[in-house]
Amino acid sequence: MCRHLGWLGEPVTVASLVMDPANGLMVQSYSPRRQKHGLMNADGWGVGFFDGDTPRRWRSAAPLWGDASFASVAPALRSGCIVAAVRSASVGMPIEPTSNAPFTDGEWLLSHNGLVDRATLPLSTKAESTCDSALLAALIFDRGLDSLGDTIVEVAAADPNARLNILAGNGSRLLATTWGDTLSALRRVDGVVLASEPYDDNPDWQEIPDRHLVSVVGPDIELIPLKGP
Repeated sequence: MCRHLGWLGEPVTVASLVMDPANGLMVQSYSPRRQKHGLMNADGWGVGFFDGDTPRRWRSAAPLWGDASFASVAPALRSGCIVAAVRSASVGMPIEPTSNAPFTDGEWLLSHNGLVDRATLPLSTKAESTCDSALLAALIFDRGLDSLGDTIVEVAAADPNARLNILAGNGSRLLATTWGDTLSALRRVDGVVLASEPYDDNPDWQEIPDRHLVSVVGPDIELIPLKGP
């Protein structure tokens, strides 16, 4: 239950993707247009980007709209691969910075938009938090992102009510899944955006069908159906 966004392409500022668009993540934190579960995303936010090969993160448990410090710095943060999210915490989940995406294994940045029963996930000392998304991220990292589609199908079989939209980047590639929630893609002249919902009214946005794996390498967007329960 959140909104997330990924960028792969020429270096751009974080502000140009998160803060500046008419319906960017800043606006989606208090007034999302296509969110099916929850009314707003006030339980924190996170932005991750690649500094060369190194993933960097800034996360907070406060609402994005109230963080003047981040708003002042975001125009100076520039990268060719960005993963950002605003969060609506599931009932019973902790509200703390470490529960906010993106999570990382030191190579990938990963966000989860959805919900999964923690009882169906293995406990992991590598999980950054006890929330469902952190446990799911630890499982995905342990299995490897090349097995993302298989992992999502397996988790869905264990929890038929799970919503499992994943978005991950490693600096040269974006991977995503649609499983129970929305995702759209925009191919720009300078790169590709994947987002829970479009950040503007550009007619070139394309909605990704449910139960698909999405792979972005350079300007190419590949869709692979996911077959599961």
